[in-house]
Amino acid sequence: MFKKLMVSLLCLTLAFPIATPSVTKAKTSDMQHNQELWSAVKPLDTITSFLNTGAHPDDERSHLLAYLSRGLGVHTASLIANRGEGGQNEIGEELGNGLGIIRSREMIEASKVTGVKVFHLSETTSDEIYDFGFSKAPGDTLSKWGEELTYERFIRRIRTYKPDIVMPSFRDVESQHGHHRAITRLSLKAFEDAADPTVFPEQLEEGLTTWQIKKLYLPASKEQATLGIEIGEYDPIYEMTYPQLGEKSRYLHKSQGMGNEVEPGSRIEYLELVKSAVGDIPEQEESLFEGLYYDFNDYAASLKKSDNKVKGALKQVQKELEEVVDAYPSNSNVLKETHEALDKLRKAEKKVERFSFKHVDKTDLLHRLDVKEEQLQEVSKVAAGLEVTTSVEKPVLAQGTETNVTVELSNNGEQTLKKVAPTLNTPAEWVVDGDANAIQLAPGEKKTVEFSVQVPEDAPYYNPYDESVLSTEVSYQYGKEQVSTTFQPEETIAVLPEVGLKANPETLAVNTAQPRKAMTFDITVTNYTHASLEADVSLQLPEGWENVQSKTVTFAASETEKTVSFTITPPEQLTDEPFKIVPTATVNGKEIKESVQVISYDHIGTFYNIQPADVRGVAFNLKFPEDKKIGYVDSGFDQVAEKLSEVEMDITKIEDLGSADLSQFDTVVTGIRAYLSRADLVEHNQKLLDYAKNGGHVVVQYNKPWDNWNAKTTAPYPLTIGQPSIEWRVTDEASEYNILQPEHELFNQPNVITEKDWDGWIQERGLYYPMEWSSEYETFLTMTDLDGDQFEGGILLADYGEGSYIYTNLVWYRQIQNLVPGGYRIFTNLISYDGE
Repeated sequence: MFKKLMVSLLCLTLAFPIATPSVTKAKTSDMQHNQELWSAVKPLDTITSFLNTGAHPDDERSHLLAYLSRGLGVHTASLIANRGEGGQNEIGEELGNGLGIIRSREMIEASKVTGVKVFHLSETTSDEIYDFGFSKAPGDTLSKWGEELTYERFIRRIRTYKPDIVMPSFRDVESQHGHHRAITRLSLKAFEDAADPTVFPEQLEEGLTTWQIKKLYLPASKEQATLGIEIGEYDPIYEMTYPQLGEKSRYLHKSQGMGNEVEPGSRIEYLELVKSAVGDIPEQEESLFEGLYYDFNDYAASLKKSDNKVKGALKQVQKELEEVVDAYPSNSNVLKETHEALDKLRKAEKKVERFSFKHVDKTDLLHRLDVKEEQLQEVSKVAAGLEVTTSVEKPVLAQGTETNVTVELSNNGEQTLKKVAPTLNTPAEWVVDGDANAIQLAPGEKKTVEFSVQVPEDAPYYNPYDESVLSTEVSYQYGKEQVSTTFQPEETIAVLPEVGLKANPETLAVNTAQPRKAMTFDITVTNYTHASLEADVSLQLPEGWENVQSKTVTFAASETEKTVSFTITPPEQLTDEPFKIVPTATVNGKEIKESVQVISYDHIGTFYNIQPADVRGVAFNLKFPEDKKIGYVDSGFDQVAEKLSEVEMDITKIEDLGSADLSQFDTVVTGIRAYLSRADLVEHNQKLLDYAKNGGHVVVQYNKPWDNWNAKTTAPYPLTIGQPSIEWRVTDEASEYNILQPEHELFNQPNVITEKDWDGWIQERGLYYPMEWSSEYETFLTMTDLDGDQFEGGILLADYGEGSYIYTNLVWYRQIQNLVPGGYRIFTNLISYDGE
């Protein structure tokens, strides 16, 4: 049963051997590397599969996955729980669902580098399995996600993908994120439950089958490990080591600032085998694949004499697979051997389906044959040099519209392909017309097929996490065997509302401390029909507000965007309850109330986030000195300056600290993580400190310890930001707090702060708390997290020369951008402080 794998003892001083299966290298002498062809051929080496589980995009163990997938050809995947919506964005202003879309696409692009499939448990932008922010406890995480829902999807994915080996990215220890710990717990639990027919039996009624994971590993220290794997080998095809290939993929997680340079050299990945269905857990292992079928020869060796017909068929399949690999780098030879292998494999599948095994799991074997068939079809596509380009005349579609699709087929290979037949895959309700007759495609030949597509009037709107609503499936024949493969269009195909509505401002804070003033709302209307259109645009206002007349917007077919303005005045009597204003467009009797957020970056492409066009509003009493001038060093990571300007505070963004005249400002505020994004702030930080020393007031919002923050010199007195950062935060947005100096000006001027101001906070209280600070700083409050951890440094104030300096790591930007009144009021007190 066991494959005799070559073990490389690279480090004799270790307590156990470092195990490395023989990495089959392509023949590389006197030839140029063909990464695409080798990446398709290499997975034929083995029938084993591996699943890495994690909570967020970028949780994958990229170095190990690159080694397994690209180095060994193991069928490898990542299963990720949520979309990372609660994280921070280092490339733009998108947060929440917009950020989740970015991080999901980054994960997909990163995994293309390592050759890894990606699955998510979260299915929609309104999914319960949502990144709600940092959690210190797995129980808290699962209660918010819904443990039953999360686990059902987890087991479903295990039973669908059928991994031999599962490895969570993190251990279930207190120093880990609660989301990470939750997924590790589910992974451990699934080892038994995925194989238990009494667990989610409805999945079996739907056609899924139970699946026994064979081995479950945890990442480990050298002392914990049962296995050490040398993954630092150089791969001449990819012209880098596997850790370097892993980091190449991590650089694509740009919104998280991922990716590092890695020097070539030995790199040991330590794992601990904690569950096994293929024997007892040894103190040491020589290979990750001990006890597993590494290829079909191993599988055949496990069969009884009575199974000889199937045994012979499996050995023949293995022989054919090896011949495909040996045929590299010749595209023509690989194509020939691939279709011969398909012939033998399909015959073997039929034998297995008809055969009655006594000691073999037929489902297991058929699954492995299915995976190999899928991989052979991918090899055929690459070796054949078949290029398929799908061009959609209108990639953005409205309900009820139609578009033309052009499919260009190019044979860039050396062999004639027969019975080439393209078809469009669309939802069943869509109407597709076009000539999809089979054609012959000679080497160097190109042919074009035209289709027209009609989108139903009630077609569901675009979901950024669904498969594309339109793709091209092409079947063709070479030799006796036919293959079918799917090609995705270059652009994102999205069904959007006839019009999208975007309000400016997008939120509304009404300051009841000031007289009501008329305000203007600009509603940008975007036409997605590519046709002439008339829309009546109106505002649905809260009860008690004076209605405004609707306005008609007319588009010619060539026009896509117009703006209409409405002037409204809030009523004098406003409660402090939230309210909303709903921009509405009526098109051909249909009411539309959606906004379309376009998300476009070079490294991921263009995607869309459809959300309600609602303007969320809140009314509250906010006092501030109207003669105070505030300078704001914007980091690009928050919108605090804009939100304070909307309540008519005098805010000026400082574009260049080096040339700015700071003396004109009463207070200078830095945005979150400004020391990361503002090189001028780092270069001219002394100018900011001199401004405070000469009588100015500085408020610095939180930074990470590695954001160009020098614990000794960045602040006027030593201030060290806590590490590891996981331990220096208050994740409970409703955490207990205690005001240490309730009579201090910070809690009384210009707004008297009450308990109500600490209610209704969003996501968390504070991040990256200081862990040490000089005695010159005063502290003002303590906060206690769910786990009992208490922190005192949320607001630090120091007199400095004739001025003052505040460092605050409370998440004011989340509160202010989400219209939490207390966030506005307390932060206004911080920036209004004058020491009197």
